Amino acid sequence: MKNLAIELTTFKLKGFTIQQFIDANTEIDAFLKRQKGFRTRTIFELKKGIIYDMLLWDSTEDGTDAMHLLMSELSDSLVHDMIDQSTVSWNIATIEHFLNL
Repeated sequence: MKNLAIELTTFKLKGFTIQQFIDANTEIDAFLKRQKGFRTRTIFELKKGIIYDMLLWDSTEDGTDAMHLLMSELSDSLVHDMIDQSTVSWNIATIEHFLNL
């Protein structure tokens, strides 16, 4: 578990609800499940209007590789059009401490 990585992307939607965004993510979720090192994905709204998309990967390399592949293979996805691209902040980092049940 030493090299686990967390990917956190924040953004605002262009006039869509979080539920509409989640519903539109079917193909993205299917893509992620096929990627090397993918563990989990969580989407939530912590502050009103700001969406948090959090993924857990086996390594930062796995997450970064998947992000680049997603942007090329699914560049025409409706999901990208739902996001205000000027508000996107994408980050990935190695997890320094992890406590599991």
